[in-house]
Amino acid sequence: MPQPGTTAHQSLSIGELAQRSGVAPSALHFYERSGLIESERTSGNQRRYRRDALRRVAFIRVSQRVGIPLKEIRTALDSLPDGRTPTKRDWSRLSRLWRTELDQRIAALEHLRRDLDGCIGCGCLSLKACRLQNPDDQLGEQASGPVRWEDS
Repeated sequence: MPQPGTTAHQSLSIGELAQRSGVAPSALHFYERSGLIESERTSGNQRRYRRDALRRVAFIRVSQRVGIPLKEIRTALDSLPDGRTPTKRDWSRLSRLWRTELDQRIAALEHLRRDLDGCIGCGCLSLKACRLQNPDDQLGEQASGPVRWEDS
């Protein structure tokens, strides 16, 4: 059923939303079950999406592409007044909030790239090489796993 003030041709079927957004219907169903997008049902029990669902789906996809988990995306969408579709101003505000986390991920990936050929950080690839970076297995006394990576 279309929103008040709209006509049926202004709403989108699941197939139309999938085609226009480039997102598979199964993913759209998942987004709906996760509370990220909403649909209304016709008298024939078919899903119909408001046209602004296209912008919400684009927001979700871009957020995912930069590494934001769906739980955080939902929290961000839930923070918008009256469940509205994110605007350019909303994206700017939310992206500033996510920037610190993304910067930390980038720094960790750059550290991994720098040291990738030498060691994975726990000493299990080459005892000879790691003895030079980790004399007497000092890191092994601190904890198990990739201790060197966790601290950087």
